[in-house]
Amino acid sequence: MKKTTTWILIADGTQARVLEHTGPGKGLANVKGLDWSIPPLQSQDIDTDRPGRAHSTVGRSAMEPKTDPAQHREAEFVRNIAGALDEKAKAGAFDRLIVAAAPIALGQLRKVLSDHVRKAIVAELDKDLTNLPTPQLAKHLDGIIAV
Repeated sequence: MKKTTTWILIADGTQARVLEHTGPGKGLANVKGLDWSIPPLQSQDIDTDRPGRAHSTVGRSAMEPKTDPAQHREAEFVRNIAGALDEKAKAGAFDRLIVAAAPIALGQLRKVLSDHVRKAIVAELDKDLTNLPTPQLAKHLDGIIAV
């Protein structure tokens, strides 16, 4: 009988990693090459220029950007993670997927995950577990998998 490989994605908007679980009592192991991070920045760190000006019949006013640059950057980050998971799912690297992500990142992930990856999801946790060491994750996954 083929062993069931479960991957656990731990993510927020600026960092993520994938852990692998291959059965009860085997613990969690980092999946090599599947950890990502970008330095967290605020919108003011990205937008260093003053906003442009718009002329109207009333006078001049500053133009606001249509999207928040920090949110756009995090959305791109999440899209890259979803693309990597899609490639690995199609290659058969995992059978089941658990997603534990900060609420905003989880919402963004739901929008961009492929159907192939969605079918493998067995549980979602709207928690930011990114800063927890791997041994401490077991108590958060209790009831979902036997670590």
